[in-house]
Amino acid sequence: MTKLALVTDAWHPQVNGVVRTLDTTRQELEKLGIEVYMVTPQEYRTVPMPTYPEIRLAVTPPWRVSRVIDDIQPDYVHIATEGPLGMIARRWCRKNDIGYTTSYHTRFPEYVRARAPVPLSWSYAFVRSFHNAGVCCMVSNTTLERELAARGFRRLVRWVRGVDTVTFNPDVPPALPDLPKPVFLYVGRVSVEKNIDAFLKLDLPGTKLVVGDGPALPDLKARYPEAVFTGNRLGEELTAHYTSADVFVFPSLTDTWGLVQMEALACGVPVAAFPTMGPLDVIADSQTGALNWDLRQACLDALDIPRDRCRAYAEEFSWESSVKQFWENLQKANDLAIANSN
Repeated sequence: MTKLALVTDAWHPQVNGVVRTLDTTRQELEKLGIEVYMVTPQEYRTVPMPTYPEIRLAVTPPWRVSRVIDDIQPDYVHIATEGPLGMIARRWCRKNDIGYTTSYHTRFPEYVRARAPVPLSWSYAFVRSFHNAGVCCMVSNTTLERELAARGFRRLVRWVRGVDTVTFNPDVPPALPDLPKPVFLYVGRVSVEKNIDAFLKLDLPGTKLVVGDGPALPDLKARYPEAVFTGNRLGEELTAHYTSADVFVFPSLTDTWGLVQMEALACGVPVAAFPTMGPLDVIADSQTGALNWDLRQACLDALDIPRDRCRAYAEEFSWESSVKQFWENLQKANDLAIANSN
């Protein structure tokens, strides 16, 4: 049976789009008969990431991770993150002359700059070196591909994300039916790089609802007592919070895709966002969202978008087709690595 070692520093109990994407990809690959071995921080001692304690980083001798990968004897290696485990797996692949693939999930340099005075050029030099050493780097959209190519990233291929239209659907009764309408909802990590402040400071009618957890939560709750904060929600309970909303607000300026946008659309909720990477690619010309540098106007415009249009558009993005694209990328990359070694 074909074996894949999928290495990631982002994994449970973290709650974010990267973890959901990788976990769903694992499940769908296993349906195809592929043995997926996850190499994650769960197997090692961890320490909290500075300024973001919810993310825990593995602290382990490289030989321990290398021995795990040796025991797997993988046919393919995919490294999803540029963290400690990703770096160790990268070294293992290069030492053993094994071609590997990567995927670019997070605008890491921008996240670092939001927390510390580190020049973007330094961070991009690191991540560019990391990804360019692989056979290919998978990206979710055209905007990201162009931006990374302009920064010197090579061998970029497309991996479009899917959405679980069974779990996320408009028929689940709302969890908060009594909130004053209209309800403007944010779902995701509550952290500085998500730019949630840009949403909460808007003068909007009705209710602002924030679902998620993170280091910025205490500060935002103190500064915006009129907003409703629920903490993390999962599964059907999360869907019920989506269906409680009239508009999904996505204020991030740094996300590469924004899986929560697709989840909201699958629940029949239109999106309001800035016209930047992620929203530009998810919404495109679908007329399922309002994109405007005036976020307040985008929120108000999105109220007029039909919910059934949002659901119909989301149904075009299946995880089955997403994972098929991922698997084809692995196979093509493996063929290329073999050809280059001969």
